[in-house]
Amino acid sequence: MSAQSNPHYDTLVKHFQSISHFEHLSALGDWDQATMMPMGGGEARGAAMAELAKHIHSLKTAPMLAQTINDAGELPLTKQQQANLVEMRYQYLQANVVPGELVEAKTKAAYRCEQAWREQRKNNDWQGFKPNLEHLMQLVKEEATIRAEAQNVSPYDALLDKFEPGMTTASLEQIFGNLKSWLPQLIQQVQDKQKSEPKFTIPTASAESQAKLGREVMNILGFDFNRGRLDISSHPFCGGVASDVRLTTRYDEADFTSGLMGIVHETGHAKYEQGLPKAWHGQPAGVARSMALHESQSLFCEMQIGRGPAFLKLIEPHLTSTLGSQLNHSQLTNIYTRVNPGLIRVDADEVTYPCHILLRFEAEKALVSGELAVADLPDFWSAHMQSLLGINTDGDYKNGCMQDIHWAVGELGYFPSYTLGAMYAAQFRAAMETELGCVEHLIDSGNLTSVMGWLNDKVWSQGSLLSIDELMRQSTAETLNPAHFKKHLETRYLSR
Repeated sequence: MSAQSNPHYDTLVKHFQSISHFEHLSALGDWDQATMMPMGGGEARGAAMAELAKHIHSLKTAPMLAQTINDAGELPLTKQQQANLVEMRYQYLQANVVPGELVEAKTKAAYRCEQAWREQRKNNDWQGFKPNLEHLMQLVKEEATIRAEAQNVSPYDALLDKFEPGMTTASLEQIFGNLKSWLPQLIQQVQDKQKSEPKFTIPTASAESQAKLGREVMNILGFDFNRGRLDISSHPFCGGVASDVRLTTRYDEADFTSGLMGIVHETGHAKYEQGLPKAWHGQPAGVARSMALHESQSLFCEMQIGRGPAFLKLIEPHLTSTLGSQLNHSQLTNIYTRVNPGLIRVDADEVTYPCHILLRFEAEKALVSGELAVADLPDFWSAHMQSLLGINTDGDYKNGCMQDIHWAVGELGYFPSYTLGAMYAAQFRAAMETELGCVEHLIDSGNLTSVMGWLNDKVWSQGSLLSIDELMRQSTAETLNPAHFKKHLETRYLSR
């Protein structure tokens, strides 16, 4: 990795390696507070994590970086080193515009809000949650304004850029506008088609047996337990670092299907992390390209593979032996492709899921612009749920605007990544099938490794060495094309 003729670049490599070490500890601190930490530890942990965030911020804004980055660019570098330098500059610019005091204040507020949210959500306590969210939202808007002025973009565009570099509100409005032009009709068509299909009872299963099944399925997907683990949290996530990936899920003993697909989904994230280029671990070019690309990998595992009949047939014996389930793969396919508008985003079916993102996209834009006050969020939510999915959420805050962790930790601009990820996943599958043949046939013949190998070669091993458009052109011969997503949904839900 080192370029002997470029000492400035060597200095940067060491500096960003140091940043990576502290981010490693920060990631494990986040995982611990969501899984193992007792509630009483929240205040002290929040202060410690805020201090750590402030230190990481100081390293990313070190006075020497601007000149060293410029000097490094004046001397010879390989193509990959140039890509790493681009990411170094991006990280520096992203961090340099936000004062350390604001980073610290936002981290403290986010920890306080998230810790309280756990109980407040359970208790449907909107009035208790609202002041914490209002305070945190003010800090988010302050950050967005500062970033927007520095980048000469709108405040919401500045937040989008944190998760999906280069994505804009205008682009999303075009993409999502097209989605809204055909999705409601598709939802209705699928529901009409499924009225005559049989429904099956899901057997109960203990959390312990579901966890055992989850680990068996993770093994089938190729998860490396030597570099990761599975735990329980109130909201499923994948955290940690590439060498130590931490997955979590939650179990419903009355419905094992939700927890199982949560594990498959998070394993997709984990496979991406475990497949990142080892030679670039600790460097900006060695991390995942974007959140939408990350979501594309989890959704590829869950939606493109996991809910397909070939994969369900593959894991059917494990359900029988571990859970005592008598459901066969055809019945499981029916369950996992049932379209039924519901309250909860993470439990939503593949067809109605984008409606949950459309709601959050509109809410985030309005919250950041000031058009929507936090106090009015429940009414806004209920109106849009009624419009998009025909569901009334009046008074049901825990299953309405309090259901997600993202706003409770100050993450705005993240939600669009989910539906963009679904679109990327469908595009990857189309390209994969052009090269390898039908994915269902590959899995049915026991050739899941070729599917994972294609993703590793085209996506995981690339880290951030390519821009998102470069990666998509190299792997699929085109940039993002939402038409693949529409075709995927129509094929799976109307053609079978």
